[in-house]
Amino acid sequence: MKALNRRQFLRDLGVSAATLPFIAGLPSLTGAPMPQRRQRVVIMFSPNGTLPADFWPDKEGADFEFKSILKPLEPYKDRTLILNGVYNKIRGDGDQHMRGMSCLLTASELMPGNIQGGSDKPAGWAGSVSIDQEIKNFLQGRAETKTRFGSLEFGVAVPNRADPWTRMSYAGANQPIAPIDDPYQMFAKLYGKMKDKDSLISVLDDVSADLKKISSKLSARDKALLDQHMMLVRNLEQELQNPAADAALQHPMPELDPGIELVNDNTPEISRMQIDLLVNALSNDMTRVATLQYMRSVGQAQMRWLGVEDGHHSLSHDPDDNKDSYEKLKKINTWFCGELAYLAKRLSETPEAGGEGSMLDNTLIVWTNELGKGNSHTLDNIPCVIVGGAPGFKMGRHLKLDKVAHNRLWMTLAHAMGHQDLKTFGKAGLCEGGALNLA
Repeated sequence: MKALNRRQFLRDLGVSAATLPFIAGLPSLTGAPMPQRRQRVVIMFSPNGTLPADFWPDKEGADFEFKSILKPLEPYKDRTLILNGVYNKIRGDGDQHMRGMSCLLTASELMPGNIQGGSDKPAGWAGSVSIDQEIKNFLQGRAETKTRFGSLEFGVAVPNRADPWTRMSYAGANQPIAPIDDPYQMFAKLYGKMKDKDSLISVLDDVSADLKKISSKLSARDKALLDQHMMLVRNLEQELQNPAADAALQHPMPELDPGIELVNDNTPEISRMQIDLLVNALSNDMTRVATLQYMRSVGQAQMRWLGVEDGHHSLSHDPDDNKDSYEKLKKINTWFCGELAYLAKRLSETPEAGGEGSMLDNTLIVWTNELGKGNSHTLDNIPCVIVGGAPGFKMGRHLKLDKVAHNRLWMTLAHAMGHQDLKTFGKAGLCEGGALNLA
């Protein structure tokens, strides 16, 4: 379809433009070669470091066992790659949290600026493009991999503020990209033709006749994909119209202490809605690159649905021998891993359009963090868990690397997405050795 004029394509089918978000990724209609392989990448972020003793497996290689934080990934052990020894070696202006967050995906120094953090070196925004946008630009530059959006940036409980602690995606130097953390706004971006929340009109009602007409032209596999797509959209519409769900779309900040985010107790529901929307967008080839950002660096989220009233960042500063804080942090990090496992589950149960296997077989999910450990503020050994599959990646292992710069990890990710001509990324001096060999 990329070689055809979109309007002509729709006219030939005899349907309206409103159907495009539902049919653009179906090989039966686009004339794509069979099987069609679509490599995708999702970068998931959670803040404030981890607990190494309950995160990193003891054994290296395939004979490893998940520690408590990673236990939710047990069903996907053979599709999980744990990279121990990835270091963020970017230095310069700004504090560890600032560089941990805004240098996480850019892998280069922050620009000069006047944003004062916890150090004596104020800084500005990141000074280069982030790896998700680098890959997006590469894919969008080729007709066979170009998609409607190029990339999508999802957020969950990201506060309504803009600074180096809240942004990890950058279109370029001094160009932060804000994630969308309101499922209603993301739904409207993906499907359009919506009014305000009080008079939401079903997208499906507008296109049902066209989709019925199209259904007769589909293979059995693509018809099942379309039916699944429509069912999820209908369910999401119902959730968005629900008054309880509407309340969940807000993340108010307390008036007295702007340092504490009063994270809405419906954040778990928001997270699942965002993940469902993300999987829907990937399954219909609206994008092949996405980020999923939970909260922010230095975030003081109060995760009351876990029985945790304390701010996350404050807990992460407590010493390891504070058993109460340690157990709360373990709950928090395990919850994040559970959301990763849900994303993997949704991808694993969605068949690959026009090919064999599931979407998880051709999707790399990279879960990472801005710090290695919260109470030491270290950028060494930052958490890095990869779930899914791609050519050149041997999964089902725990690898101990030799303090490799995270620049090289992002080069490896780009190469897996077909961007083989990327010889350096971010700070060139940290790219020695090139992409990692994960085969």
